Amino acid sequence: MKTVYTCFCTDVIHDGHLNIISNAKKYGEVVIGALSDEALIRYNKFPTISLEERIRLYESLDGVDRVVVQNSMLYDDVIPEIKPDYVVHGDNWANGPESAIRANVVKLLSEYGGELVEVPYTYNENVRKIDQRLKEKLSMPEYRRRRLRDLISMCPIVKTIEAHSGLTGLIAEKTVVENNGKLDQFDAMWVSSLCDSTDRGKPDIELVDMSARLRTINDIMEVTTKPIILDGDTGGLTEHFVYNVRTLERMGVSAVIIEDKTGLKKNSLFGTEVVQTQDSIENFSAKIAAGKKAQLTDDFMIIARIESLILERGMDDALERAGAFVKAGADGIMIHSRRKEPDEIFEFCDKFRETDPETPLVVVPTSFNTVTEEELSKHGVNIVIYANQLMRAAFPAMRQTAEVILKNHRALEADEMLMPFKEIITLIDEL
Repeated sequence: MKTVYTCFCTDVIHDGHLNIISNAKKYGEVVIGALSDEALIRYNKFPTISLEERIRLYESLDGVDRVVVQNSMLYDDVIPEIKPDYVVHGDNWANGPESAIRANVVKLLSEYGGELVEVPYTYNENVRKIDQRLKEKLSMPEYRRRRLRDLISMCPIVKTIEAHSGLTGLIAEKTVVENNGKLDQFDAMWVSSLCDSTDRGKPDIELVDMSARLRTINDIMEVTTKPIILDGDTGGLTEHFVYNVRTLERMGVSAVIIEDKTGLKKNSLFGTEVVQTQDSIENFSAKIAAGKKAQLTDDFMIIARIESLILERGMDDALERAGAFVKAGADGIMIHSRRKEPDEIFEFCDKFRETDPETPLVVVPTSFNTVTEEELSKHGVNIVIYANQLMRAAFPAMRQTAEVILKNHRALEADEMLMPFKEIITLIDEL
């Protein structure tokens, strides 16, 4: 009996999957690969049921002879072991980033004479509705809110990029690239107070109130499913912070990061160039504790951002604050630096990890941007935030376009700098 292999990465079975099984059965014994949770994340298909549940689901399908676990989106761990005579897959992976996976399969099969069978991709109203239902499920508050904690437990490092509108949220949600034969994407979104304020033409001094910030979050949430980390500035008055925690938690935000400063907030980019007042350890710890007491679920995270290195208060002060804030209930520590090299950040992370191997660490490598995610992970960092790159990319492009139109008194010369609008709106899903 010949062996036929196909990999599933779904929580819900629809006509397309049944069609794959039906075609695979014509060639021999059907083995289904259940993609692991870690691999699913990289494949832009966050699981809503456990791997064990997916295995049982696939085993229950008519025509399936057995189910194995596939631990990578590439087939390196299964094809050499199973040596299937055929691999069956939909023809939708011929183009785009997924073509790298197809090339990997073709190469592995060629090593012993296996054959790839491609089935026309099934897309009908039933499939569309099921896909939409799954997306809606992932966007629900209870699923989105807990997703950050799940990612921290499953990923070497959680890659987070700034979003300040529905459109930038879609870019964060849908950008997938092929790199060295593998697919990669962002895991979460950062709603920055700096970018939120800048987008409104306002200074970054907590002038944009929480109601306006919540509207930005809602715009992003309406069109995305990935978890959101909110830049909460100083958190404001403790009496206000506890209410905001409840609101954010109810909306489905995964985490808020608050910084240990007080008074009129100034952006950390200014460092000691402007007067900035660091809150006392006691006051900030009390704010964290009050926020943790107010939240109703275990999913929501309050992360303490330490400004000691920015304000040149020294490593010992930063570490003392980190220990105190974790003791007060902080679910994570964000350490910030303005230096061009990551040495200061590495030192903090290494020393923090000597006494605390578990609490998540967050960094924002805006100044020390030569550091790689792999290097950060080796020093115990769990979340990396690319905090303002989309905003900074958009501004010069828009200004240059405006200048070109003004100089030429027409739009023709600007066209070569512009993406066709038809290509932009392909990001936007229609119901």
